Amino acid sequence: MSGSSPKRKGDGYERELAKYFNEKVFGGDDLVQRMPLSGGGAIKSSGGSDLKNTPHIYVEAKRTEKFKIHESIKQVEENIETSKSESFPVVITRRNRETTGNSLCVLRLDDFMELYKILLESKKTDT
Repeated sequence: MSGSSPKRKGDGYERELAKYFNEKVFGGDDLVQRMPLSGGGAIKSSGGSDLKNTPHIYVEAKRTEKFKIHESIKQVEENIETSKSESFPVVITRRNRETTGNSLCVLRLDDFMELYKILLESKKTDT
C-alpha cells in the first residue's frame, strides 16, 4: 500500500485484522468485520470499535510507523466510555512491512491481569 493515504491504510488494516481473527479464532467463518466508518476520525465522537463481533474485547486498530501508545489507549478507553461497553480495551498495531501475526496488542496491566486470571481458570478446568 505504498503511497496510499493513512485513512486507506488504516481501513485496509482493519479488514486485514478482521480476516485474521476469522481465520485464527473462528475457523474461517466470516464473523468479525471492519466496523463501517470507523477509521480516520471520521466520526470521532461515535465511540465505535474498529472491529465488530469480537466478544469481550474492544479493538482499536493502528497501522503506523509512529505509534503513540498512551494516546491510543486513551482513545479506546474514551470510546468504551462513550459506548458504555464492558469489553476489555485493546489496541492492535503494526508497522508497514510487518505481517499481521507480528502486530502488537497493547492493554493496561490491570486488564491483562483479569484476562490472565480467566485463562488460568480455564486451564484448571481442562485438566
